[in-house]
Amino acid sequence: MIRKKGTYEVSVREEMRDGKGSVKIEHFWKADELKGKTRLCARLTLEPGSSIGFHEHADEEEVFVVLRGKGRIDDAGAEGIVEVGDTILTADGAGHAVESIGDEPLELMAVIVQY
Repeated sequence: MIRKKGTYEVSVREEMRDGKGSVKIEHFWKADELKGKTRLCARLTLEPGSSIGFHEHADEEEVFVVLRGKGRIDDAGAEGIVEVGDTILTADGAGHAVESIGDEPLELMAVIVQY
């Protein structure tokens, strides 16, 4: 199945997980379109200064791939800076937060897989 850019379902979450600003979510594929246990397969866009607040994942893991921009990640209490091409894995029971810190938006491909 092919889905062309510009046809994705888009939602915007304000102050996501008690973060700052807004997060644009472009759903590449919705959970009910996938046969596996994937809860999210999307591009997240955070404008400079926007963030997703710290939250934990139970019985699932999340993978981010940085597509554009620069971000600060709190990965279970360990902070790091990520840039294009970097990846982040948040495992079961761990928590994380994301902040866009560059001059351009931070774009992440996000996949959440449930156990």
